[in-house]
Amino acid sequence: MNPLTELQVDTLTEIFNIGAGRAASSLSEIVGDPVMLSVPRVQLYQSSEINAEVLSLNSPRLGAVKQHFSGPFNADAMLLFTEDRALEIVHDMMGSQVSINDIAEFEQEAMCELGNIILNACLSSMADILKLTLDSSLPVYSVGETNAVLQQIILDANQPIMLVLHIDLAIEKRHSQGYLVFLLSSSSLQELLAHIDHFISGI
Repeated sequence: MNPLTELQVDTLTEIFNIGAGRAASSLSEIVGDPVMLSVPRVQLYQSSEINAEVLSLNSPRLGAVKQHFSGPFNADAMLLFTEDRALEIVHDMMGSQVSINDIAEFEQEAMCELGNIILNACLSSMADILKLTLDSSLPVYSVGETNAVLQQIILDANQPIMLVLHIDLAIEKRHSQGYLVFLLSSSSLQELLAHIDHFISGI
């Protein structure tokens, strides 16, 4: 499934890369090291197509931060990392004062903060560029068996379309790959694309 034009994909990628740049600056302040965050690919799927294999998630467990965004269009937004990568990122965020063995007890709070920073940076970038207003809920973190977490996310959202952004996150010498996922209804997707097309026509 890919009803997006090449120009729409390029525009979305650029919008989210601007947001990723904002998120990277905020994360750099938290971890005290340079953070590189980029969105190399944007793809569209039917929710029913999504599983660990499609997203190349080859880890048995997955961590997911979820927020709901509402405005001219509605979307459930998620940040996905394999659990081992999530714990490494939490360790980087918490710094040397917390041992790797004690990281798990801080996982939920730190991942909610990470998700809040990245998701809100990307969505606020979109809102600024497309000149619209989006409101967000508080982030919720869940972790569990990879396909079970994915299926629960899809079931809870009850939306047929998934806009998937592959992201690269590098903190100092550590490199992680994750995903930003937006679950949308068909009407919300069309509303988003209408705003994208209006922006493109004004360039």
